Amino acid sequence: MPATSQSNPSRGRRTFRMLAAAITLASAGALAAALPADAHDSKHSRPLPSRYQDVQLLSFNDLHGNLEPPSGSSGRVTELQADGTTKTIDAGGVEYLATHLRQARQGHPYSVTAAGGDMVGASPLISGLFHDEPTIEALNKLDLDVTSVGNHEFDEGAKELGRLQNGGCHPTDGCYTDTPFEGADFPYLAANVLNEKTGKPILKPYWVWKKKDVKIGFIGVTLEGTPGIVSAEGVKGLTFKDEVETINKYAKVLQRQGVKSIVALIHEGGFPASTAYNYDCDAPGAGAGISGPIVDIAKNVTPAVDALVTGHTHNAYVCTINDPAGRPRMVTSASSFGRLYTDTTLTYDRFTGDIARTAVKSANHVVTRDVPKAPDMTQLISKWNTLAAPIGNRPIGYISADVPNTGTESPMGDLIADAQLAYGKQLDPETDLALMNPGGVRAGLTYAAKAGEGDGVVTYAEGFTVQPFANTVNLQDFTGAQVIQALKEQVSGANAAAPKILQPSSGLTYTLDLTKSGADRVVTDSIRLNGAPIDPAATYRVATNSFLAGGGDGFTTLGLGTNDLVGADDLAALAQYLTAGSSATSPIAPPVPNRITIVQ
Repeated sequence: MPATSQSNPSRGRRTFRMLAAAITLASAGALAAALPADAHDSKHSRPLPSRYQDVQLLSFNDLHGNLEPPSGSSGRVTELQADGTTKTIDAGGVEYLATHLRQARQGHPYSVTAAGGDMVGASPLISGLFHDEPTIEALNKLDLDVTSVGNHEFDEGAKELGRLQNGGCHPTDGCYTDTPFEGADFPYLAANVLNEKTGKPILKPYWVWKKKDVKIGFIGVTLEGTPGIVSAEGVKGLTFKDEVETINKYAKVLQRQGVKSIVALIHEGGFPASTAYNYDCDAPGAGAGISGPIVDIAKNVTPAVDALVTGHTHNAYVCTINDPAGRPRMVTSASSFGRLYTDTTLTYDRFTGDIARTAVKSANHVVTRDVPKAPDMTQLISKWNTLAAPIGNRPIGYISADVPNTGTESPMGDLIADAQLAYGKQLDPETDLALMNPGGVRAGLTYAAKAGEGDGVVTYAEGFTVQPFANTVNLQDFTGAQVIQALKEQVSGANAAAPKILQPSSGLTYTLDLTKSGADRVVTDSIRLNGAPIDPAATYRVATNSFLAGGGDGFTTLGLGTNDLVGADDLAALAQYLTAGSSATSPIAPPVPNRITIVQ
């Protein structure tokens, strides 16, 4: 590519006429190539712009309100070394993210920052307690230009998302500070999220970034399957359309407006062959490189789109996937929780108004914690922590060791299920069992002391990090046959390709045979409740959260329960269980994850 060729000779009409007398004008491109490297507009004595302009696209995704550095594995990334080994690096924290982004922008006058959704939702206490106003404030300070919506942007419904965009005090909690909440300085894009009544997008479908004569359009979508992973109340009155059809539709709209450089922000992702953030999935011998839903999306999105910024799966990758015309196209994701950011160079061609695809380059970078903290972010965190402290620092229980959120059956998942069973029995002594969805368990509990507490103390803030969704604990009646069917739905139907293993309360046991396929992986004859086989004809009282009670995560059978009883929120149930069942001298031990026997 002639990266030093000059462009737009019409801006210097005198130069244009002189050249026209000497050569035959075959095309504007031929003329541009004929201009000398130091071509000037002689009338105004200024240099003509280069034909090609590098535009820096900085991007990240799935921040989930993690303003403070995330702890444990959530605050580390894996780096592939030259010798093939790996090492882990502590990463994340908005104070460091701000510094890295600001440093990355230096020397790049043409720079735009975009995000791939889930900026908020499932957030730690410092943000979630205040309905994520602190995160929006932080994103404004980060100079975020645009983001797509993600599924978690709908945790509190479309009206609350509109408030985050437009500002205003919370309808029930009011204003948290003397300064009214102003909302996001950047547009949330929701091209494929329609109001059922009007059939129109609930927020802007696209946005155009402009810098002098350079313009790039952004189209934002979330995954079409959002209703299956968000509470029914959160998506009430909304329709979610196909990602590819929507992007292709608005790409045509942008083209009709003269915008030919287009980036799609897609809250859907893939699964790279390596967990290392710097794994080269395009390298020879890299194998499958990347798999998952984003592959089919990328293969079918119109070639008019020049790059795809993705998210949702919390993975890190920078890959090329061929578009429908067979041309390689960049597809990126920057992990989650602000641990990485992606730096992509888009080479804009002023002659065509399009991106020169052969010049696109991209890489993920670690948000290391060895750089100075951004003072404005430190001040923001301090302000909100001061407001949250009276609630967040309150002890709610004691543990004797770490309660990790790892494995097919996790100790943390078992503990939550036990808490919901105990709470269910308080509401109705006939409650038999509890089931907890794994995606609702956002972290484990750490034994080591944090500032202001001792070893083994569990604070409300820590509990909030584990269960931030404010789901209610619901009781419903199911037949034994329905309980068996629900367990089989863990590994079949919508969950066949990516199983979602429910966390069982104490007393429920069964075998999961991974050598088999589909629903057969749940061994029916092995299912026991307190040692007795589940009776298909009997009625069982089951405690779940409101998300599962609505059939979420592909558990359609759990949406068919009867004799509903809605209790308090699930965090309150966990706090009550820890408070009643532990003390400083008698802490709760982590449950042994032996309720599911796994055959491999």
